[in-house]
Amino acid sequence: MKREIIEKLAAETGNPCVTISLNTHRTKPDYQKDRIILKNLCREAEKRVIAEFGKRGVTPLLKKLALVPEETDMSLNLDSLHIFLSNKTREIVKSSFPAYKDRVEISEHFSLRPLIYAAARVEEYLVLLLSQGGAQLFQAFNDQITGEVQNNSFPFGESPLFHTDRKKLSDPEAVDKMVREFLNRVDKAVVKEHNMTGLKCMVICTEDNYGRLLQVADRPDIYYGYADINYNNVATHFIAAQSWKTISKLHGERVAQAVMDMKEAVAAGKVYTDLQEIYNAAKAGKGDTLIVRHDYCIPVIVKAYDRIVPVDDASLPGVIDDITSFIAWEVYSKKGKVFFADAEDLRELGSISLMVRY
Repeated sequence: MKREIIEKLAAETGNPCVTISLNTHRTKPDYQKDRIILKNLCREAEKRVIAEFGKRGVTPLLKKLALVPEETDMSLNLDSLHIFLSNKTREIVKSSFPAYKDRVEISEHFSLRPLIYAAARVEEYLVLLLSQGGAQLFQAFNDQITGEVQNNSFPFGESPLFHTDRKKLSDPEAVDKMVREFLNRVDKAVVKEHNMTGLKCMVICTEDNYGRLLQVADRPDIYYGYADINYNNVATHFIAAQSWKTISKLHGERVAQAVMDMKEAVAAGKVYTDLQEIYNAAKAGKGDTLIVRHDYCIPVIVKAYDRIVPVDDASLPGVIDDITSFIAWEVYSKKGKVFFADAEDLRELGSISLMVRY
């Protein structure tokens, strides 16, 4: 998720800002049902907007709402869809991460929580494929290959990993030496790309060759790990799925570490779990790390002196449908870290907790 999109949407204020989120499907016939759900959510949004604001002054927004279901290409769906509409804005974002709920939110601000959730899980990295054809290097974004690195180094031609010359194969030591020399050259080319982009690398190869690669690597720390190569399927979508399985585990480890750090900071008095205190600290720029339960959502009214009062009915005039979205943006925009975790992980911390900088 590009930070520029989040910042652009965060900059807009004024009633009404409509946010629609729904879970979607990547394959047919399931994605055809997504359009029906989207139509229903758009109708719900239309009714709420008219009930609260009337039709005058929101005509451009209502026209956009009416067109969204037909103008959105559902055949290109990922795992969730997020639509941001106002009189002057129309932004549609497809995400590789599920929404915690299909819902409509109407407020003075867009609900940025799903975008911040996606941004917190964004991984851009390299994928090195060591196959019969040699070595190829790809650029990846989450679970998709976005391009192939083609320069003076990549791709490498046929490697000695798969020699068929019987004379060469008869000397295992000589073969091993050739393989290591080849992998050393590949590693130097990967390091060069890493130095230019700052991206780490996932490797698709055999366990044996990954071990050799690490032994000859100038910078073994730039490699995330490896996934076993399937020589019958080295299509980019397949190696992307293999890579993402490992990369996504790393994010889970980061969340677990953040929860552990939060628990340790409780004794030092640096953790707030009261919603009002969290809201005040986040607005003041004190938030270092925010952890929110995946399904935690609380509508509130903000009264005088920034006092927040939870309400049961999110459709009431003046209600912020989900204050956690606002808090998450305040922390994220001020260079803090935001994580979303399962309820089981947060038993000792509650539904929302904030570790402050000071």
